[in-house]
Amino acid sequence: VQLQASGGGLVQAGGSLRLSCAASAASGSIFSFNGMGWYRQPPGKQRQFVAGLSKGGITNYADSVKGRFTISRDNAKNTLFLQMNSLKPEDTAVYYCLADRESHNYWGQGTQVTVSS
Repeated sequence: VQLQASGGGLVQAGGSLRLSCAASAASGSIFSFNGMGWYRQPPGKQRQFVAGLSKGGITNYADSVKGRFTISRDNAKNTLFLQMNSLKPEDTAVYYCLADRESHNYWGQGTQVTVSS
């Protein structure tokens, strides 16, 4: 499975960004994956869970992003998204997408999100 994350950047507090995670055609359809998700690693901290989307479409979020972030997928585009609204400086991190296919986890490369105050 090959995952390509994009959409990061520099934004002011209160702003929005949308991250994308595209799976290559050779990876198979993301609809067939057990689940996908987003994680982030703030500077000097460990990687932490942000949002998840199960094969059946059930979503779950870290408490810190509930009500502000939305995870979704477009099966036709074979792409996972993370819509991030009302961004805060503490959301600054490298964001990674994850795919669970046949109980194996695959990570995309990170995309940097920086939120200025």
